[in-house]
Amino acid sequence: MDKKLIDESKKYLMNTYNRAPIVLRKGRGMKVWDSLGKEYLDFVGGIAVNCLGHCHPKVVIAIQKQAQRLIHVSNLYHIEPQIKLAKLLVEHSFADKVFFCNSGAEAIEGAIKLARKYAKDHVASHKYEIITAYGSFHGRTLAALTATGQEKFHKGFEPLVPGFKYVPFNDIDALKNAITDKTCAILLEPIQGEAGIKIPSEDYLKQVRQLCDENKLLLVLDEVQTGMGRTGKLFAYQYFDIKPDIMALAKGLAGGFPMGAVLATDAVAAAFQPGTHASTFGGNPLACAASVATIETLLEDGFLMDHCSRIGKYFKDSLEKLKRDFPSNIVEVRGLGLLLGMELTKTCGPIVESCTARGILINCTSGNVLRFTPPLTVTEKEIDHLVDTLEDIFGS
Repeated sequence: MDKKLIDESKKYLMNTYNRAPIVLRKGRGMKVWDSLGKEYLDFVGGIAVNCLGHCHPKVVIAIQKQAQRLIHVSNLYHIEPQIKLAKLLVEHSFADKVFFCNSGAEAIEGAIKLARKYAKDHVASHKYEIITAYGSFHGRTLAALTATGQEKFHKGFEPLVPGFKYVPFNDIDALKNAITDKTCAILLEPIQGEAGIKIPSEDYLKQVRQLCDENKLLLVLDEVQTGMGRTGKLFAYQYFDIKPDIMALAKGLAGGFPMGAVLATDAVAAAFQPGTHASTFGGNPLACAASVATIETLLEDGFLMDHCSRIGKYFKDSLEKLKRDFPSNIVEVRGLGLLLGMELTKTCGPIVESCTARGILINCTSGNVLRFTPPLTVTEKEIDHLVDTLEDIFGS
């Protein structure tokens, strides 16, 4: 343990995270090293951020070149890397237009504003309510926090933003019953990440899309965690064979660099005009260069996403075998691609700590679910090492 640095961290940083007692200093691919030189396999990946692994050469070179050319300029001017990135996203998604910001929470805030503005401009002035799901997580800014369907995140921040209702995830009848004359949109994660990797039934999102069409509602998808190849497709909505009206992206969008985006169809995007929304740093040249390099690498021959699907199945099958071997420890294995969760019969904090001590970083969410979001470049050998380590821990 690097006691001096950790003590200074506690002294100077606000206590908003339960941090592991290590200081990470360097990363390459699946590996990171702490300030004392200890090596770790990283199955957290920044929580679905480092989709290409740590310090991918193409992303590093793109950042270096752009930093020498132009780091920041106001959005009052056209920005070449931003234009290139927007074109890439539009050409490979449902969308026609893109707005850039800096994080997932900002993307959700933008999506909420866009949905309300569109409804007031084109449907009816009294429409502003948005329905979200229990167990959802949409961010920690005030509107995104209110949209989050978990009371534990709301406590202490009341009064919350008005205009949000919650229904059980994967329950189409509850969704139908929640729609009122004030409803303007439905906001969902295609797969609930923070809730413990909850996957809807095969036809749920199709039914939601149909419900939106029938009631003149916008379908807003939060793909902050599921996007950028994480499920084996560039975006999870493609897996479920639907198209949203608005989509929020972040996390893996720039391979580790802070970046967020709101994507929308032409008709919906037109609700934003000069003065209705903005971001000083959103879409700055450096972030866009990193994002272009990330997306081009993801799309290159389709290799990484094919690998994600194949290796994700291998990973899930390996965890399923672990479940069969330790039924008293493991309740269920869930997930798509390399967004996987393993629900335990008890809290998973001690398992996370044991893995860290053995040189493997894993994540716990929802109290008793181990969440695995490694770089899409993870190998069978690295997965085998993790599973062998978990087997040893469960068996001890």
